[in-house]
Amino acid sequence: MTITVDTLIGDILDTDAQAAAPILMGMGMHCLGCPSARGESIGQACAVHGVDPDEIVAALNKAVKANN
Repeated sequence: MTITVDTLIGDILDTDAQAAAPILMGMGMHCLGCPSARGESIGQACAVHGVDPDEIVAALNKAVKANN
């Protein structure tokens, strides 16, 4: 899986929650199990939390790739 700003958080967590959850929680997403959080894209979540989406996408891709 290649993560982009349009990838849904739920899809990322379904692919590799162990690798992705610490990164998402580190950006302020503390309710990863909430239906609204799972249905947001990375871009949407970054906009809400004031985080650079390119940084988060790169970190998520690196973590998921390293973990698989």
